[in-house]
Amino acid sequence: MKNKNIAIIGAGNMGGAIISGLLKSGFLSASQIFVSDRRESILDELKKKGVNIAASNLDAAKNADVILTAVKPYHIEGVLNEIRPELNEYKILISIVAGVGIEELGEMAGKEIPVFRCMPNTAISLQESLTCISSNGNSDAHKEYVLNLFNQLGKTVEIPEELMAAATALSACGIAYALRYIRAAMQGGIEIGFSAELAQFITAQTVKGATELVLQTGHHPEREIDKVTTPRGVTITGLNEMEHKGFSSSLIQGILASYNKVELSKK
Repeated sequence: MKNKNIAIIGAGNMGGAIISGLLKSGFLSASQIFVSDRRESILDELKKKGVNIAASNLDAAKNADVILTAVKPYHIEGVLNEIRPELNEYKILISIVAGVGIEELGEMAGKEIPVFRCMPNTAISLQESLTCISSNGNSDAHKEYVLNLFNQLGKTVEIPEELMAAATALSACGIAYALRYIRAAMQGGIEIGFSAELAQFITAQTVKGATELVLQTGHHPEREIDKVTTPRGVTITGLNEMEHKGFSSSLIQGILASYNKVELSKK
């Protein structure tokens, strides 16, 4: 499959993570990446990595076969209006902008444009993202390429667009929830005697192991939990205390709160 030049408009946390992931993957060379951003300090750092720094969003789009927008929702209309002269049915538009739907993107960019709406998470910089992908009716010829691109950066799932708000809450926000668990477990580890550095390592490796158990076996988490919860044991005592304090319910309510916030922003 022929690799294409890609323009990344917006090199903040997520745009920058995508650039890092692409460079690490080797899927594209630095010379195939064109970046535009208003912050010169970010562009200076990217220039050191060999990526092309575009003079404007329009200039970035002009040099690219694939245009990925990673800007705040309130900036997307202005960006698409600016680059619209360079959009056509042969160029792919990828948006990772939260809360802006495919139909709305098509109205701003042009109805004939192949549009993909993607929701990765920040682990994309390590090629460990889970990226949820939806697309419009003009996208079939380009779907394999877009899936292949994001598969270089982790795993992908295709979802109907109506689940994109849910994907935002469960995956994009979810990585922060997982990190908050790691932080809390570290604090517990420090209380029982470990240094901060050792508590962090033990917790992070333990979470990684738990994740791999689920991913590699396909087992429901409770099946693996049952293996370490012996009668009158220390694990079940700890789990029950967490549940008494609302561990599972607070996590579920947090996910629902994030989902509702995304849905509210669309109205």
